[in-house]
Formats: sequence, structure tokens, C-alpha cells
Amino acid sequence: MTPGELTARVTFDTCAVSAVLAALGGLVAGASVAGGVLAGGALAVLSFRWLVARAAIVTAAGGAPVSAWVIGAGLRFAACTVACAILLKTGWADPIGLVAGFTVLPCDVVVRGLASARGGA
Repeated sequence: MTPGELTARVTFDTCAVSAVLAALGGLVAGASVAGGVLAGGALAVLSFRWLVARAAIVTAAGGAPVSAWVIGAGLRFAACTVACAILLKTGWADPIGLVAGFTVLPCDVVVRGLASARGGA
């Protein structure tokens, strides 16, 4: 599996699972939970794709200093923090739903990695 295929699969899987979890959370616990799951999933995907794009640029350029990675990670973290703060402050997202949405992507990456190590697609 190429990095582009992995990125596309993780993005699709995370969006699909987040949508299903949001629908279930909305039925069980209300709109703010559904909004939290959707927002968490979307923020996780955006952060992941930002990281992938940055890694592709650095790989094509032949490397980057550590300070550039630290600044990039800091900017990604700050953007996610501001977005989460706004969502939580306005009440559009439940904290548990937000965390649940963020958790989907790392779980998917682990599953894809284990499947790849096993020799499956």
C-alpha cells in the first residue's frame, strides 16, 4: 500500500466511522454528542492530512531541520486547540463526543498497520 492509498483509506474510514458514531450518539445522547463526534473526526482528519502533506513536501525536498517539524507540530496543535475551544465554548460539541471523534483516526491507523504487517490489504 502506497502512502497515498493509506492516506485515502484512513481518511475515508475515519469519516465513515465518525458519521456512524455521530448518528448513534445523536440518537442516544443528543445533538451536541453527534456534533462532537463529527467535529473530532473532522479535526483528526484535517490534522492527519496536514501532517501527510508536510511529510510529502519534506521528503521531496530531501529533509528539513528539526525546528521546522517542531513549528509545524505546534501550529497543528494550536489550530486543533483553538477549534476545540470554540466548539466546547459554544456548546456545539460535547467533550466526550469530541474525544470519541478524535480517537477514530488513530485506531484506524493501527488497524491498517496491523493488517499491512500481517500481509493483508
